[in-house]
Amino acid sequence: MLPLPDSLIWAVLALAVLLCLARRRIPGLFLLGIALLGALWLGRITPLALTVSVAGLLLAWRTPTLPQPWRGMALALVMIWAIALTLHLVPGFNNLRVLDRVQAGPASVPFTLYLNLDKPLIFFGLLLAWPALLGPGGTVQWRRLALLLVPLAALLIAAWQLGALKPEVGLPGWWWLFALNNLLFTCVAEEALFRGFLQQGIAAHSRRWLGVLVASLLFGAAHLASGPLLVLFAALAGACYGLAFLLSGRLGVAIAIHFLFNFAHLALFTYPLASR
Repeated sequence: MLPLPDSLIWAVLALAVLLCLARRRIPGLFLLGIALLGALWLGRITPLALTVSVAGLLLAWRTPTLPQPWRGMALALVMIWAIALTLHLVPGFNNLRVLDRVQAGPASVPFTLYLNLDKPLIFFGLLLAWPALLGPGGTVQWRRLALLLVPLAALLIAAWQLGALKPEVGLPGWWWLFALNNLLFTCVAEEALFRGFLQQGIAAHSRRWLGVLVASLLFGAAHLASGPLLVLFAALAGACYGLAFLLSGRLGVAIAIHFLFNFAHLALFTYPLASR
């Protein structure tokens, strides 16, 4: 399922993510460099893609030290770079397909999973460009955080009632691969972009609720290819993740709640959708 040389690349990349989340940025970025060089050696990334990746990371590193208006321009360029990586528009990334049209259960539609190299780079670039990405910290409002489980559960139930999902309790044999990829690469990158960067950036120049609203709407719009219903559900879920960030002051909490929602979807319902 996962060749040994490739598993080493993504293991190093996963450790780099964890170190940066723990605010150990220098060793995390060092391991990121090792992962990229290993990917180049194994042909998972071309010299062109590596050049674009390093250029974006270097620009992000220089951004906080630039005076205005150059800092704003650099942030805009980093944002474009991040969106291009999110949409897989940068050529030269040979992302590893680890699951090919498998089914989480008999009532689920076929599902394909890639381990991406491009999308996780967003987290590192935004962390360099926006040092406050991980959140201000402070006291965690645990009771209010727990209440967010109610609307998130309601979203899954509503999707069931609308016919998009069906109850299907159980985990497929590849659940661990899904969990590692979803937690450390997908959720980290998405929360870094929408909550750590966009939500905080908007809130810094306006009100906090506006940051949550705009970031949630953009998160929903990012799912436009999957249809209007998923756009609505993604926007509502994004609002819950944004509130989790506000109530905790920590990006890691938003990442954890995002992952738990996705994992509950896999464990309790058809994934990603119900077969017709």
